[in-house]
Amino acid sequence: MRPFLLGFITAFVVLIGGAIALCALGLVPVATKAPAFPFEKLMTGIALHARIDKEAPKSAPISPSPDVYASGASTYRMHCAVCHGSPGQPESAIASGMYPPVPQLFKGKGVTDDTPGETYWKVNNGIRLTGMPGFRDSLTDQQIWQVSLLLANADKLPPSVLTTLQAPLP
Repeated sequence: MRPFLLGFITAFVVLIGGAIALCALGLVPVATKAPAFPFEKLMTGIALHARIDKEAPKSAPISPSPDVYASGASTYRMHCAVCHGSPGQPESAIASGMYPPVPQLFKGKGVTDDTPGETYWKVNNGIRLTGMPGFRDSLTDQQIWQVSLLLANADKLPPSVLTTLQAPLP
């Protein structure tokens, strides 16, 4: 049993030492245009989804409505559109230079297949190592829910809200 335990500890130390050496020698891809590190997407995805499943609210405290969408659209334009885009607008220079690539929320399905609670969690808390900030200290809970409901229903917004979202950014 003792040789097995010694072998296990040695392997663990070698693995940790190797990881530190990779970092210290500058061999870990950290530039936004560098290829992904092996298993990077898998590991971060597992951790993110487990945390969201554990903590995301199961229901929204407000109901979707044209007024909620309009308020959410104003907040989205001010705080989110520069990275996540707007309907009919090209991707910004900021978004095109980020890694991992920033989801363009009005192209394709966006996050309409996510629950409003999942989107709320992401906006409220942010996501490490992605450039996605947490907005809990800069937006109200009401504003975060409005944006979350806007995005969950992005495929069925009224024309007036789409017009607000399509206006060029300042």
